[in-house]
Amino acid sequence: MSAQLKRRVFITLLGGAAAWPLAARAQKSMPVVGFLTALSQAETYQAIPFHRGLSEGGFVEGQNIAIEYRYADGQYERLNALAAEFVRRPVSLIVAAAPPAALAAKVATTTIPIVFIVGLDPVAAGLVASFNRPAGNATGISLLTGPLGQKRVEFLQEFMPKAGAISMLVNPVSPDAVPEIRDVQAVARVSNLAIRIINASTAAEIETAFVALANSKPERLLVGSDPFFVLSRDQIAALAAKLGVPTIFPFREFAVSGGLMSYGTSLAGAYREAGVYVSRILNGASPSDLPVLQPTRFELVINLKTARSLALTIPPPLLARADEVIE
Repeated sequence: MSAQLKRRVFITLLGGAAAWPLAARAQKSMPVVGFLTALSQAETYQAIPFHRGLSEGGFVEGQNIAIEYRYADGQYERLNALAAEFVRRPVSLIVAAAPPAALAAKVATTTIPIVFIVGLDPVAAGLVASFNRPAGNATGISLLTGPLGQKRVEFLQEFMPKAGAISMLVNPVSPDAVPEIRDVQAVARVSNLAIRIINASTAAEIETAFVALANSKPERLLVGSDPFFVLSRDQIAALAAKLGVPTIFPFREFAVSGGLMSYGTSLAGAYREAGVYVSRILNGASPSDLPVLQPTRFELVINLKTARSLALTIPPPLLARADEVIE
């Protein structure tokens, strides 16, 4: 090897050695977000709008932000350990999708910022001090699933005004269960309706619950907004269709899976807003200064194909009010 060539090799190696620390520092400075969800990896519909929200703040996964995902697959008892993993790492921020995940994250850390997506009242649950001034390390989006249960009862009343009791499927281990039942019973008392509570927290219990429902011959059914039910929506929609009873669900995803009708806020919109909040915090905002967001738009979705298969007639006024009709 010539002296000139040796000199070039030496300079190249020296430059590479100098570049390694720079690359390591760049990699180390990239924020890592921990995404904790009660759902499964298969629930990929949530990722697209979340990434869209991140991009609005200038963050693209793999370029200037890293995201680590932890899925509880509907097994809420796993969430505390998964949240603790993020704290030990530690991550720059935790996204907690669903109330059980948010509560687990809040228990795990009081310093790492948390952006949650929950259906329950985050103030009553102890996640924040107030909607306008969270005053801690957490903020996020409240889906108002409890109060919306009252509106779902009204839609069932409009569908079958002379029918009797309403059966309600809830997950008894969910933080959402008690407030949702309370809100539905409040409107039921005003309308002099009886609410029959049916519990299920596993796939087998869902099957058993619908056997019990079939034996009791319910006239109308309301399904709670628990994340496990979202995960099991195909099973629940199929069983409700087999039961042949008018059923209302909390989110559009149920109607897409064959449920008769749904009323609630947009999950896709909530995940996008969560992405926006993550980007704002990573850009320097404090979660204590970001108010908890509440939805301003709600969507009534009616699956007309399911109605026809069940020989059910949707009242024209209710059909006219639908934001989306699935043919």
